[in-house]
Amino acid sequence: MRLRRNVVATGLVAAGLVTGCTAADPDPQGQAGQTSGSASEAITTGSQTGDAAPSESTGPAESTGSASPTPSTEPTESTEPTESTESTESPPATGPFDPREITVVMNGDMLLHEGLWATAEIDAARTGRGRMDFRPLLASMRPVVKGADLSLCHMETPLAPPGGPFLGYPVFAAPPAIVPALRWEGFDVCTTASNHSIDQGFEGLTRTLARFEAAGIETVGTAATRPASREPLLVEVDDVTVGLISATYGTNGIPLPEEAPWSVELLNTEKIARLAARARDDGADVVMVALHWGLEYTHEPTADQIAVAEKLTSLPDVDLIYGHHAHVVQPYGKVNGNWVLYGLGNAIAQQDTAVSGVYDGNTSRVTFVERRDGSFRVEKLEYLPTMITTFDGVNPMRWLNVPASLDDPSLADLHDELRATSARVAPIINMLGAFRRGVTEVE
Repeated sequence: MRLRRNVVATGLVAAGLVTGCTAADPDPQGQAGQTSGSASEAITTGSQTGDAAPSESTGPAESTGSASPTPSTEPTESTEPTESTESTESPPATGPFDPREITVVMNGDMLLHEGLWATAEIDAARTGRGRMDFRPLLASMRPVVKGADLSLCHMETPLAPPGGPFLGYPVFAAPPAIVPALRWEGFDVCTTASNHSIDQGFEGLTRTLARFEAAGIETVGTAATRPASREPLLVEVDDVTVGLISATYGTNGIPLPEEAPWSVELLNTEKIARLAARARDDGADVVMVALHWGLEYTHEPTADQIAVAEKLTSLPDVDLIYGHHAHVVQPYGKVNGNWVLYGLGNAIAQQDTAVSGVYDGNTSRVTFVERRDGSFRVEKLEYLPTMITTFDGVNPMRWLNVPASLDDPSLADLHDELRATSARVAPIINMLGAFRRGVTEVE
C-alpha cells in the first residue's frame, strides 16, 4: 500500500484559500499553435538567512528556442569531479536480513505549449472526456510510471483557471485538465520549482498547488505558505521514507512576489543542505534533490552544474541529484560516490523542430536498496528513451516509450524516428562513462 504525507501540508483546498479546484476534469477551450522554450541559466550558491529569498545571478539573455546556444566545453572523465573511494560494502552478515527497497521513476520537463492543448481537444472529441483529454498523449508511458513504487513528474508551468485564458511561451498558463491526467498516469509527486513558477504571479502559483492537491498529487519546490517553504517533502512508500527537495536557478527575471518571497525555492546550496539534513532528521531513508538548472539545448553539463553537483554530493544527506531545464538530454555522472543525472530532457513539450534534441527525452528509473546499517544505496540505475511526436494541426501528439513503441506494429511508420531517438539518447547518457558503471536501458 502506498502512503504519502507532507511534512507541512498545504491544505489549500480544505482551508478555502483557493477555490475552483477539484479533481474532476475541467471543460476549457484550448488554442492551437506552435511555440518554443524557456530561459537560460543562472545559479545562486551563496548563503541565505531567514526566509528571505537569495538574490539571483544574472544569466544569459532568454532564449526563444529558435537556435541552440553555444555549447559549453564538453566534460570528460578527467574533468568530472572525482568519485569517492570510500567503501560502500555492507557490514558482515550477523543474521537474517530482509532489506527494504524502493523503485523511483522520474522524468524531465512538462512544458505545456499550445500544440499539447490542441492534441487534448482532438483526443477529447474522440474519447468524449470533456473538452480536453490528455490521457492519450501520456498513455504510452503509463505502464512505466504506474509500475514504480514512487513516480515523480516535473510541472514547469503554472496553471490557468479552469476557463482560461490559456497561454504558451513566454508566460505560461496551462490548462488544469492536465492534472487529473497526470494522476491517472500514476504520478505521486510533481516538482514545481522552475523559471516559469511565477509566470502568473503568486495567485497562479497557489492555484497550481491547490489543483495538484485536489487531484491527490504532492508538490515540492514552490509553497503557498511560509511554514511549507521551510520544509522538505517526505513521502512514505510502504516502509521506506523518501525526502524530496526541488529548486530552480531563477524565475526569468520576474521578481519573487513581494508578499511571498519564500514561495519559490531558489537554487542555494546552503539552503538545500539544511533541507536535506532536516529531511534526514525527520526520518528520510533516501534524500533526492531535483534541480532546474543548466544551459538550454546543451547536452554537456555547465561548469556551474558540475560545481553545484560537487558541493551537494559531498553532503552526507544527499543520495541522488537529477535535473531538468535544458530541454535536451544530459548525461549521468557519478560525483563523490553519488549519482547525478544532469538533465532528463523534455517529457512533453512543443518546441522548435529546428532545435536538435528537444523531442527526445529520458525517463530514469532508480532502485534503492537498504544496507545492513539501515542506509540505502543505488542498486540499479536505468534510463528509458522517450520521444514526443510532432503536431501538424491534424495528428495529435504522443509521448512515446521508445522500446515499447518499437515493438508495436501499429507504429511502424514511426520506427525509423524511434530508432534514431534511441541512437541519440544512449551516447549522451554515457558521456561521462555511465554504462561502465552499470547503467542500463530499461528492459
